[in-house]
Amino acid sequence: MATLNEKKTCSERMENFRRFVWNPETKLFMGRTLINWVWISLYYLAFYVVMSGLFALSIYSLMQTVNPYEPDYQDQLKSPGVTLRPDVYGDRGLQIYYNVSDNKTWEGLVTTLQTFLTAYTPAAQHLNINCTSDTYFIQDTFDGPNKTKLSCKFTSNMLQNCSGITDPTFGFPEGKPCFIIKMNRIIKFLPGNGTAPRVDCTYVGDESRPLEVDYYPVNGTFSLHYFPYYGKKAQPSYSNPLVAVKFLNITRNVEVKIVCKIIGAGITYDNVHDPYEGKVEFKLKIED
Repeated sequence: MATLNEKKTCSERMENFRRFVWNPETKLFMGRTLINWVWISLYYLAFYVVMSGLFALSIYSLMQTVNPYEPDYQDQLKSPGVTLRPDVYGDRGLQIYYNVSDNKTWEGLVTTLQTFLTAYTPAAQHLNINCTSDTYFIQDTFDGPNKTKLSCKFTSNMLQNCSGITDPTFGFPEGKPCFIIKMNRIIKFLPGNGTAPRVDCTYVGDESRPLEVDYYPVNGTFSLHYFPYYGKKAQPSYSNPLVAVKFLNITRNVEVKIVCKIIGAGITYDNVHDPYEGKVEFKLKIED
């Protein structure tokens, strides 16, 4: 009993470990012969090769069912969201406040618009084609370069007085600012049921109150030839069409709440759970 309970010294423990790793008498390496280690290694090699092959096969089979141009499962949102430029978010949503006599309050807004429109210069749109049709641009084949679909040009000069070309300040110092409305993309979405959807801006809660507005392009419409959108892979050079809104009679030194809706068949703007579906609301205050 005393022998069993006898503690081994550190050197004895190290010697036992050394003999476990390599026993020169039995020629065992960590308790196994060389042939045992070879068979174990071959077993695990074959096991992981088979498992890797099964995993690769399952991924390959899955990818064969995936359409590279269109998601199998798309967002449940059937109506497009709407965004505004410049987009200045405050504690309670979009808030654009500035002073016409203090250029520091509106220079950042102008820079935001200029930066945003750089994607709509003629040079940036050189891969796209000129479209004049008033109907949907349905494409059943890939006629674009590298097996892609064609995209229609939208250049900033189409926004006329809100293009930043004739007026680089977009009307901010005059108290008649330009804002840009963009409708988000939905693959194969056909808005308007054959009639071009348009932007309509009013005061929130008082639609009868006159709001003097100029829209660019004319009537604030999104031409149908920009629809449908076929996805990033099919249309890598696609650019969203835009509508610019120039407000002409905003009362100074008063905060006003404005909503810009997209009017068209298939577009809803009364979803209480999504304030940016089919419309965009923002607060505007112009001081002098």
